[in-house]
Amino acid sequence: MRILVTGREGQVVTALVERGALHPDIVIEPLGRPDLDLADTAAIAAAIVAARPDVIVSAAAYTAVDLAETETATAHAVNALAPGEIGKAAAHLGVPVVHLSTDYVFDGSKAAPYEETDPVAPLGVYGATKREGEVALAAATADHAILRTAWVYSPFGKNFLKTMLRVAMTRDHLTVVDDQVGNPTSALDIADAVITVARNLATRSDPDLRGVFHMTGSGEASWADFAVEIFDVSRAAHGPSAEVKRIPTRDYPTPAKRPANSRLDCSRLARIHGVTLPDWKISTAAVVRRALDAAQS
Repeated sequence: MRILVTGREGQVVTALVERGALHPDIVIEPLGRPDLDLADTAAIAAAIVAARPDVIVSAAAYTAVDLAETETATAHAVNALAPGEIGKAAAHLGVPVVHLSTDYVFDGSKAAPYEETDPVAPLGVYGATKREGEVALAAATADHAILRTAWVYSPFGKNFLKTMLRVAMTRDHLTVVDDQVGNPTSALDIADAVITVARNLATRSDPDLRGVFHMTGSGEASWADFAVEIFDVSRAAHGPSAEVKRIPTRDYPTPAKRPANSRLDCSRLARIHGVTLPDWKISTAAVVRRALDAAQS
């Protein structure tokens, strides 16, 4: 099974290449710039059709949440328009699409974890364009699974976990927001789940396998909780650590407003696709140790 993944260097793309190598019947084929530029909407479909994959994983996105508030045209092209073009290419080829979306489609005002049927209400440009992309993809092809995830981290690229370890090398105390709650999610776990979902879509025509699903690490945490866990694991492995001072969001202003509640209910994915991601603490420990090993090598 040839799985084309949009992008070349993102956390999920890198994780998919690594995890795909564990499956002898799967070939992961990243496709990114210059061969595929999601900002060049008119050229997307032709580039994908030429690759002739069995499944498409729409993983690449404009993810600079704060910059999106000013770089609106680029965010709209990549997040809102490109998924529709990817869907058109998939429909032309007759292949399914797995599309990654985000908790930012919600405003965070719900007291409980969000379900797929809850109304969307993005707070900023990033969330709004990602929601537009969901709609555009669904309009282009019914053969899709939209997977909303959140708080992604990994041993690759830039993310909260790696930032905490880096900053702790020079600082003993850090302030971290404690009133935003979500589900930390390892890109490696996302990759495993995406491969399972892709296989299900490619081999089974059941319409229940299609649609919107939530997919995050099990369990929940605030950003401060996440930081404390990172440092606890690092400290035990003789890596950098810092004391965490818990602060409210109002003390850490950002251009884009974040949802206070990013928790996603993932029971539908478990029920229909048989996929449950590991507890976030287990995956965090594995990624911290791997990041420390890489830093020492």
